[in-house]
Amino acid sequence: MNVGKKGLMLAVGLGIMLNPLNSSMISVAISRLQLVYQLDFTAVSWIILSFYIASAVAQPVMGKCSDLFGRRKIFLMGLVIVFVSSMLAPWSPSFSWLIVFRIVQSIGTSMMVAVGMAIVRMNVTEKQASALSTLAIFLSGAAAIGPFIGGVLIHWWDWHSIFIVNIPFVMVSFWFGWKSIPKDETSPSISAHMSIRQWLALIDAPGILMFTLALVTLLLGLLSVNSTGDISSWHLLTGGIGIITLVIFIRHELKAATPFIPLRTFAIYPEMTWVNVQYMLVNILFYALFFGVPTYLKQVRHLNEVYTGMSMLALGVCSLIISPIAGRWIDRSGSRPALIVSAGLMTVGSLFIAVMNETSPIVIIIVALALFGISNGLNAVGMQAALFKSTPKEMIGVASGIFNTSRYLGTILSSLLIGIVMGDTFSVTGFQILGVILTVLAASLIIMSIRSKEDGVNPEQVN
Repeated sequence: MNVGKKGLMLAVGLGIMLNPLNSSMISVAISRLQLVYQLDFTAVSWIILSFYIASAVAQPVMGKCSDLFGRRKIFLMGLVIVFVSSMLAPWSPSFSWLIVFRIVQSIGTSMMVAVGMAIVRMNVTEKQASALSTLAIFLSGAAAIGPFIGGVLIHWWDWHSIFIVNIPFVMVSFWFGWKSIPKDETSPSISAHMSIRQWLALIDAPGILMFTLALVTLLLGLLSVNSTGDISSWHLLTGGIGIITLVIFIRHELKAATPFIPLRTFAIYPEMTWVNVQYMLVNILFYALFFGVPTYLKQVRHLNEVYTGMSMLALGVCSLIISPIAGRWIDRSGSRPALIVSAGLMTVGSLFIAVMNETSPIVIIIVALALFGISNGLNAVGMQAALFKSTPKEMIGVASGIFNTSRYLGTILSSLLIGIVMGDTFSVTGFQILGVILTVLAASLIIMSIRSKEDGVNPEQVN
């Protein structure tokens, strides 16, 4: 049976939505996990951070592996990994094991996100912005229903159910993917007689290890400062190791024949560099609100999981509605106007958060979430379109991996920002300070969007 392009879009859409679905559901589960495992916010936040650290590492790795071994293989393998991790996570004997299964789940979802957009890019040649808007509907839909579904599941069946719910999506995506995603040709770089050393060099295993070590140690240092409120030898040690490793990593990548992250590419294609910087900033803004609001509503305004999830629907529903409109707009006018409007909406939404007080109605937060939801719908299509326009076709797999790493770095930084501003206890004052910081960041994004160019790469580079 040939299910065609619609089957391909459905397979990719269901696959990539597993990442925002699990991200959004876990945001509602934080307070429940704090209670179950008797942890403070900083400790339990590792259920978020571990997912995104693993994603930040896995995205460019899987993007590169897809260019070498084939996008279809990576996509289907990712679905299998998510299936296994989602089945095992509810049986976790401790919080540490739960984090392990979240990391495995993260790697699986990263495999699909890294190659999903590239699969569409290679197989849907007409009206790509519209095709991207279709995928954005899956992403936005997952963000829309995630907090609400997560709240309902946790309320009636506890936190275990937010893992089991992945299973039907995985099975349907795998079936359509098996039938519709074309088989890839093996890269000429691959040889059946390659040694283990050659394989490791091809994927730049030393670069992967150094990047992971640098990221984890830097985050450990920052989080421990936030937890204890002082600077100790432990903070200096972990921070120092992170900085030194990062410097060594950069030197290694500049010299490596097949670098894990091709840093020289950023100099060759400056517009691609700015797209990644903007995307990281966009995600700091979005996820600071995404993770901050549910905990604020539960701990400060004392809403239960169901009402918290219902409030968060404004974020996803508005994103879901605007995505197809954004696709048509960007097909006609390019990505720059949409990104300027998006930054403006985030600025206004952040101002709403900054003026909140103890007696402010919840509807103010819902309006702020709606503005961020519209902005997210514009960004989901606009940023992808800007990436494709600024990236040569032959390196789209690696570029997609780097692009999504920018997303996860933004998400990680948003969690750190919340922890630094709020500490271990959420408060109205802390929420107001967070709003002020987000306003400044959103205003700077307006300036960056206005000053950006849309020249992209030359046609001969793309084709």
